[in-house]
Amino acid sequence: MKVFSVLKDQVNRPFFQMFALVLWAFALPCHAQEALKTNSGLAVTFSTDGGISDLAVLPNAWLFVGKGESPTPFLPTGKFTAVWSGMLDLELRSEYSFQADLNGDLKLEVNGTEILTASGKGQTTPSSKSIRLNKGKNVIVARFTSTSEGTGQLRLYWAPKGPNTMMTPLPNSALTYAATPELTRSLQAYRGRELVAEFRCARCHETGAGASAIPELQMDAPNFDGIGSRRNEAWMASWIANPAAHRTVARMPQIFHGSDAKENAQAAAAFLASLRTSDNLKAETFGATDVESGKKLFENLHCVACHQPPDATEAAETKIPIKEVRRKFASGALKEFLLKPSAFYEWIRMPNFKLSDDEATQLAAFVTSNGAAIEPGDRTISEANSARIESGRKLVMTSGCLNCHSSSLKSELKAKSFTELNLPASKQGCLASTPEAAGNAPYYAFSEEQRAALQAFGTKDKSALSRHVPAEFAQRYSRILNCVECHGKFEGFPAFEILGGKLQPEWSQAFIAGEIKYKPRPWLEARMPAFAKYATIMAEGLAELNGYPPKTAEEPPIDQEAAKVGQKLISAVGGFSCISCHSVGDFGATQVFESAGINFAYSGRRLLKPYFHRWVRNPLSIDPTTKMPVYFDEEGKSPLADIYDGDGLKQREAIWQYLRLGEKMPPPPNQ
Repeated sequence: MKVFSVLKDQVNRPFFQMFALVLWAFALPCHAQEALKTNSGLAVTFSTDGGISDLAVLPNAWLFVGKGESPTPFLPTGKFTAVWSGMLDLELRSEYSFQADLNGDLKLEVNGTEILTASGKGQTTPSSKSIRLNKGKNVIVARFTSTSEGTGQLRLYWAPKGPNTMMTPLPNSALTYAATPELTRSLQAYRGRELVAEFRCARCHETGAGASAIPELQMDAPNFDGIGSRRNEAWMASWIANPAAHRTVARMPQIFHGSDAKENAQAAAAFLASLRTSDNLKAETFGATDVESGKKLFENLHCVACHQPPDATEAAETKIPIKEVRRKFASGALKEFLLKPSAFYEWIRMPNFKLSDDEATQLAAFVTSNGAAIEPGDRTISEANSARIESGRKLVMTSGCLNCHSSSLKSELKAKSFTELNLPASKQGCLASTPEAAGNAPYYAFSEEQRAALQAFGTKDKSALSRHVPAEFAQRYSRILNCVECHGKFEGFPAFEILGGKLQPEWSQAFIAGEIKYKPRPWLEARMPAFAKYATIMAEGLAELNGYPPKTAEEPPIDQEAAKVGQKLISAVGGFSCISCHSVGDFGATQVFESAGINFAYSGRRLLKPYFHRWVRNPLSIDPTTKMPVYFDEEGKSPLADIYDGDGLKQREAIWQYLRLGEKMPPPPNQ
């Protein structure tokens, strides 16, 4: 221990922590060491000059913090330091050099050797000296200090030793970290903060958060106005009585418990069923082939990413069952819901697939083809009992329902402010383990893990609810919205981890919102669904998570002469014959053998310029399954020596200038 004390005094604290972490990892039993391999990403220690610290996990040594932003939810704005630590895992021993896009100060150490020290103001650093990396795990520590304003940017790259080798981001799959007890406790507090947001705690408990608060504090729930025309009464009564019995991932609490719980749930459902619009929805009528067509559509849209199919026999804890849709939706309402899921619930997680009228009919036919049978009374108001309806109205107004659900009525429930709650010690109220212990509070059926996370959050800075960190939001909601259940799993779906460093955030925002009128990959039967309310925050957050600003940097005017060269380079006349697979506006691809390429008219507004250069230089380094050929050798030279003397960088830049013309791109020569 005395040796450790001396070491701690002689080296900086983050490196000592990493050194101790490595020793701790090697001291673990074999099965525990094996478990550490599953922790993808890098552990990051954030700290301020004032001594406030926070531990988190990021997928890579990437960071962007804009003016007025906090680096993490648990740190205030202002100057900060971030130290990434973990392991870089290699299949073979080799030599590499490193480089960074940098706004701030950086010190990079690999296996205890300092190899890159630089300061930058928004530019790329020179390449580091080469260092031999071992086969297997190599210790990596990157220490970053922001500007005095608290802004900062970091994107770390590497390249194997060799002439003119291309710098690429470190692959996420090669980075791992060890989950120390301190990091585990910190991640538990992050989880608790997420639960506070997800379960709408701030709707009852005032947080005092201002304009910079996390977006979830404004999240709504299904609108009650006209809900009687959209939902069946019996289903609402059953749902209100015990939401968790219908859906294990339900965020709706059990409002009523005790001896009169069932009666109160039925009264509330009776009142809600009475809230009908004057518009009578047209009942669904299904043709003989609708179910089969709907099944194919269900498969093509990959609905199983979030839902169990209607014929599923086993429960899936993380998926939403659809067996009950026949009992849930009033006649005609399911089709209307599928056409516009967010009509009465803006923050709904069900995306909009832009279905046609026929497609909505077919999908409704399939998802109701094997569901729970409709029972007598499902679609009627409870005997039009005015006394029960009035009782339900009072219950809805006084039980907190209207704190989440919008309505023409006003909530009469008052609760303690969030700062008054004693989360760390609470075992009653909303954190109770049984309905009986909840008292007059709603019962959330939290798991032990969830209760522990909420209590851990209570021990930290509750003002973290006031700090929106776009990158952290994107991390959470890419998981919550199940993005990786499609991206990287199906052919034609790019891996999710590269999107923030590939796409311009303005284009991403429009695409996620469903505002892009064309399909980038029209040959795919699947389609990207729209998450309109999440689009802007997700697009900006993904950019920052990947070390890019939330707005694409402006470029100089298009170099028209270079664009003319680019026009030739993509042609079949003295060029790379890109038009064999890629269309250029209305000019169709000339000969697609296996896999079509995306129309070039879209690429200039779609791709980030650095990604374009990396992709064209060596597409296989990004996607080993791509059909895109490699045109440049290891030195970056092109076989087209008569254009820019074969200089690959100049040739790629010429193609980029041509792509920037977008819809104004003149067609390439073809003969």
